[in-house]
Amino acid sequence: MKERHIILFKQLEAYREETLHCLKDISAEAAEIVPNNFKNNIRWNMGHIYLDQYLWIEALTKKKTQVPDIFRNWFSYGTTPAHFSAETPSYKELKKLLKEQPAKLKENYGHVLEEEYPPTEMGIRTIEQVLIRTIFHEGMHLQAINDIKKCL
Repeated sequence: MKERHIILFKQLEAYREETLHCLKDISAEAAEIVPNNFKNNIRWNMGHIYLDQYLWIEALTKKKTQVPDIFRNWFSYGTTPAHFSAETPSYKELKKLLKEQPAKLKENYGHVLEEEYPPTEMGIRTIEQVLIRTIFHEGMHLQAINDIKKCL
C-alpha cells in the first residue's frame, strides 16, 4: 500500500474516532431527540455517515456494497427519523457499525483505491477520491451532531 493510502486510512480512522468520541456522552434516548429547527436526530446522522461512504462507492463502481438496501430508506439524503421502523439499527448498533467501518473499507477497497471508473457528477474517478470526499462529509455531520448536542 502506498504511503498516501496508509495516511488516508489513518485519517479515516482518526476522524471516525472523533465522531465516536463526540457520541461518548450521548444516551440512546438523547440520540432520538430532534430539537426544534432541526430535521434529524443524532441517530439519523450516525446512520447517514455510515451509509454515505457506501453510496458513493456504489455510485462510482456501479457495484453493490455490503450495506443492506433498506438503509437507504432510513438514512439517505432527504430521509428523516420519521422513516425509521422497528428494524432500523439502534444507536448502539450504529456505534458498532461506525467503529468497524474504517477497517472494513480498508479490507475491501485498500487494494483498489486507484482503480479508475467513469467520473461521477463531481468528477470523482477513484475510491481514494470517494474516501477523501466522505471524510469531509463526515465532518459536516459531526458538526450537526455537535449542534444537536448543544440543544439537548
